[in-house]
Amino acid sequence: MSLQLGLFPEDPPAPTTGSVGPAAVPADLRAVAKRLPRNLRLGTSSWSFPGWEGIVYDRPASQRSLAQEGLSAYGRHPLFRTVGIDRTFYRPIGAEDFQRYADDVPRDFRFLTKADRALTFPELPGRPGVRVPNPSFLDARHAAVEVVGPMVEGLGKKAGPLLFQFPPIAPSVVGGRGAFVSRLRDFLAALPEGPLYAVELRTPAFLTEEYAEMLLDVGVAHCFTVHPAMAPLQKQMEVVHAYRQPALVVRWMLHSGFRYEVAKERYAPFDELVDEDEDARERIARAVLDAAVAERDAWVIANNKAEGSAPLTLGKLAARIADWRPLPESPTETRPDAS
Repeated sequence: MSLQLGLFPEDPPAPTTGSVGPAAVPADLRAVAKRLPRNLRLGTSSWSFPGWEGIVYDRPASQRSLAQEGLSAYGRHPLFRTVGIDRTFYRPIGAEDFQRYADDVPRDFRFLTKADRALTFPELPGRPGVRVPNPSFLDARHAAVEVVGPMVEGLGKKAGPLLFQFPPIAPSVVGGRGAFVSRLRDFLAALPEGPLYAVELRTPAFLTEEYAEMLLDVGVAHCFTVHPAMAPLQKQMEVVHAYRQPALVVRWMLHSGFRYEVAKERYAPFDELVDEDEDARERIARAVLDAAVAERDAWVIANNKAEGSAPLTLGKLAARIADWRPLPESPTETRPDAS
């Protein structure tokens, strides 16, 4: 297998005096970055973590200051060619905010943007114990005007996947599995052409062949997520084959067996790997290499709650991809024909 080697992005202007800058990157990690497939984009789910001092950032900084000025330093790290914009999940932002993000990163950088949760929650979010139907659920007009339009206008060529993250949903709330897939199809088919759209489920019951075929029909990617609320990654790979996707989109979110708040407390300040997930790393690495063979774009986003520190998780994943050798003890899976 021949891989086109990754290139270092050109550096944006150096930060002003007193601003946070990029941490020194070890020579071996720079060497790994050079050997990655060119179609692969690695990144974290956000960037404003003070615990990344010495890993991503060159000095102590508050979460607030990193949110405002850390992106430029983050974008200078040789491994990171994407990052998640999470704030858009809670409320849409305007084109001007997207433009400010775009201005802070190199030309080759791309963003993975989370869509407004008003589009993906069948009941109004943020109101525990109160069940009120959400009028914006799967509303393509709201998506086009409030989400897609500002993202495309503000990010321009730096726009990557637009992710629709669904919460755990009781199938009965949406009329059953078939009704959900049908309504989701209508929504996705009505979206403006151009962006790469991706769907992330947190309901294993919705992971069906019908769902997989629907995504293929409308040209939308399934987001393979590592999260205890969702079916195991192996099951997702079996039902929604990565090699049939328009692009590979993976989000490595939360370690198995932990709730979000438990993992957050266990792993803070996110400066070391605590609970490594070698099975997830192996499966993601193989999926990335299959995408490289097929010349498909691949996006892998990691969260601190996956293993303890998202940048270190990606460093180990990158090394596994760059130095790939099949492991004898790895489970046997059906692989696409490399021809």
